[in-house]
Amino acid sequence: MAPVSSSSSSPPAAEVLRARYAGRLPASLDDLSGPVHGQVELPLHVAWSGLRTYDLDRPRQRMSLYRTVLAEGQHEDLVAVLDRTLLLAQWPVLRTLVSRHIRHVWEDAFPVLAGRTSDAA
Repeated sequence: MAPVSSSSSSPPAAEVLRARYAGRLPASLDDLSGPVHGQVELPLHVAWSGLRTYDLDRPRQRMSLYRTVLAEGQHEDLVAVLDRTLLLAQWPVLRTLVSRHIRHVWEDAFPVLAGRTSDAA
């Protein structure tokens, strides 16, 4: 039996992921107006299992929160939860914890992040 070929090809998964993450980006890093201290409780659509409340004053929890929001958050979540200064400070490590698709989308959109590698920190 011969394989069935499709006349319409779908875009590669990487392109789909990049488009999904790019569509969530803020217009500017200055739009990131989240808190810098205290407790943050993520909505269920962002953190549907495991930890939902994070303490920004605990570095490991803060890093975990940012990783989760970058991966699962919608535009509104990004601007409400993330803070520009904290994102810039954490980016050298955070960029190694997120998927390459997220990393590329954010660094392409905001070149200041691309210059903040662990070597540049």
